[in-house]
Amino acid sequence: MLAIAIGLIIGIGLPLQTSINSRLKIALGSPFLASLTSFTIGTILLAIITLIIDHGLFFPIKLFVQQPIWLWIGGIFGVTYLTANILLFPKLGSVQTVIMPILGQIVMGLLIDNFGLFYSLKSPLTITRFFGAILVLLGVIGAVSINELINKRHHRMDSESSGLFIWRMFGVIAGMLGAAQSAINGHLGAVLNSTVKAAFLSFFVGTICILLIVIFIHPKLQLNKAKNGNPWWMWIGGIIGGLYILGNVYLVPIIGTGLSVVIILLGLMIGSLIIDQFGILESKRNPVTVAQVLSLLVMISGVALIRLF
Repeated sequence: MLAIAIGLIIGIGLPLQTSINSRLKIALGSPFLASLTSFTIGTILLAIITLIIDHGLFFPIKLFVQQPIWLWIGGIFGVTYLTANILLFPKLGSVQTVIMPILGQIVMGLLIDNFGLFYSLKSPLTITRFFGAILVLLGVIGAVSINELINKRHHRMDSESSGLFIWRMFGVIAGMLGAAQSAINGHLGAVLNSTVKAAFLSFFVGTICILLIVIFIHPKLQLNKAKNGNPWWMWIGGIIGGLYILGNVYLVPIIGTGLSVVIILLGLMIGSLIIDQFGILESKRNPVTVAQVLSLLVMISGVALIRLF
């Protein structure tokens, strides 16, 4: 139960982080600068936690030779997943930007569990678990409004030649990389015998990657002030992101990648509906509908099938 509670909590934190970083992007004028700021703050937080618990940030250099190369690239996958959301939104719209990565996460999570990829906990794919994953996906689609998805699909049908299929596949692949990051970081934690150090290293690698992107793109640095000033909370997105990675590293070795993904997705949808219902963090208020509540129940049923069978 503790693992499920942690998964739900860090999942709820994801849409909060998205809203916070969106506000930071407005203030800094660049999504890449906002991402770099968020990653840097998260890295500093995890470094402090690691120093307090493990009394050091380093590990034996011989691990680079003894361990597979993929063990060190979880942070790169994380940056790819984050950047994908930025790139997909203007191409696919909000609904498909949510759905495509989630589809990739569910598929990759089940594959990782079924084959024990990245030395993760092996859990064979059964008919019941597969049906549970379908229920989770259907619940997500309903929660973000199936009507909007259908309307956008009809609107886009005549534009397939413009390469939208490629963008959709990019979204699915980005989601698969996000699930792979969870499995990789989970094994990294086992190798280092430290959950916090694994989370720190993953975030540190991600920070270096986004820094290189910023240096290459060289966006203009500015601080835009709103009429009522910039809120203090726009700087804490990295803290939520750091705790999310830390929670992932803890969960995967215990309950597996597939279940971790679906529980976090359930928390994500709960957090999103809470933000919409109350319009917190300067978000536009969109009252939750009965259809969204029913969709959430469908998701819970899917998680129960995957968890219990």
